Amino acid sequence: MGQRQGIAEGTNSAAQNRRLGSGGFRPGTLVRWWKEWFRGRGKYRQIQKSVSLFLVGLSLSAAIAACGSPTGAGGGDNVQLTLVSYAVTRAAYEQIIPQFAQQWKEEHNQEVTFTQSYGGSGSQTRAVIDGLEADIVALALALDTQQIEKAGLIQPGWEQEAPNNAIVHKSVAALVTRPGNPKGINTWQDLAKDDVSVITANPKTSGGARWNFLGLWGAITQTGGNDTTANEFTRQVFQNVPVLPRDARESSDVFFKQGQGDVLINYENEVILAKQNGEELPYVIPEVNISIDNPIAVVDANVDKHGTREVAEAFVQYLFTPTAQREFAKVGFRPVDPNVAAEFSSQFPPIRTLFTIADLGGWDAVQTKFFDDGAIFDKILSQVRR
Repeated sequence: MGQRQGIAEGTNSAAQNRRLGSGGFRPGTLVRWWKEWFRGRGKYRQIQKSVSLFLVGLSLSAAIAACGSPTGAGGGDNVQLTLVSYAVTRAAYEQIIPQFAQQWKEEHNQEVTFTQSYGGSGSQTRAVIDGLEADIVALALALDTQQIEKAGLIQPGWEQEAPNNAIVHKSVAALVTRPGNPKGINTWQDLAKDDVSVITANPKTSGGARWNFLGLWGAITQTGGNDTTANEFTRQVFQNVPVLPRDARESSDVFFKQGQGDVLINYENEVILAKQNGEELPYVIPEVNISIDNPIAVVDANVDKHGTREVAEAFVQYLFTPTAQREFAKVGFRPVDPNVAAEFSSQFPPIRTLFTIADLGGWDAVQTKFFDDGAIFDKILSQVRR
């Protein structure tokens, strides 16, 4: 924290004239002042030296105190963390955060409070890069976390700083249909039928929509097909996409509020949470599916700036405990703790062929191959819009 500094500049000319006389310096006054100055010079130097040593000692004491008691090190002072996440995680974190804060208080005698920010994963990523001082980011895909790394805010190797390669929970793609599923949609291949209208967001503007695109592509390449057949299949599906909303939230509005489309590509956790909130959404979980892996990371530059590294890292570790994993499972996320996953097995149907982003080459390769300007998605879009 900065300290206020006051500077006395001694510019009061009226006071100077009162000390020197209304006429300013007079010859006699100047001689007397000069003699007094020489007599007092030695004493002045001693005073100046003593004051200087006192100020140096005071500065050293403050520096030692600051080094010995960083914010978040435990022992009395309150500490505040800023968590930046994507929208659908809010329900879980509202339960997890108080539990962690209570445990930290019991173990460290320190109050922990959280500032929380929720929104689209891509928007949250840009906000952190632009200056939102998150201590922890929990985003929809590792590609977003990697963007923050490339901005210099997260150190390389963050995937190894937490259990399970920093994947804190998972989901899979779900196909939400109209009541009664009148078009008989059960597989990815059904989305390429001529009479089916598909709603999905734009992968160029929505991180979540990239999972949708990769689910389509992998449905072919992970079951014996090659890039040529995957490209043709994906092109057929996007031929059936009437609009490309910017993000998942707009996609849901197009499907539910505007009544467009026969099927919405969504996420299992979202439809489970919607059911818990009283909305029964008919949906299908394809037997060939992509593991939607959601990472967690400490923002190194910010925790070092705030002095919150110890408690931020402890919170990340806490998210992998059975207690926190159960809270994620309750709101529809597939837990990464195998024992907790077994507890909730009835909620999550098994996936016959489950592939990951690593099976597609990893995020760097995927971004270059599919989503960079002029890459496969842009080429498909130019074909379907002719």
